[in-house]
Amino acid sequence: MAYNVREMLNSFVGGLENLSKTNGEQVGAFMGLLGAAYEPKHLDLKTKELMSVAIGCYNRCEYCIVYHSYKALEAGASKEEILEAAMVSVAFGGGPSMAYTVTLLQECIDEFEKDFK
Repeated sequence: MAYNVREMLNSFVGGLENLSKTNGEQVGAFMGLLGAAYEPKHLDLKTKELMSVAIGCYNRCEYCIVYHSYKALEAGASKEEILEAAMVSVAFGGGPSMAYTVTLLQECIDEFEKDFK
């Protein structure tokens, strides 16, 4: 199955913007939580994004995989680092995590990697 990962990324970000028009307080609270969680402290942003890719693959959350693979690349992660992080999820999530790693995640890397070279 082929994904249009750029369309998925834009749909997710646009969806948050649209939802904030009617549910701004809840979206704001969610975004505030994300902002606090991703603020570099003992772990840098790239490490947190790699963790997020792995969690997305483990949970089989397509939009999480798309968004966080983009953000990991933006934070300076390499293809190899992203795939290594995803393989940790496979150790815990087995076949379903592997399926998302070799399909959706690989398509995300292929599409988004060129944005950051």
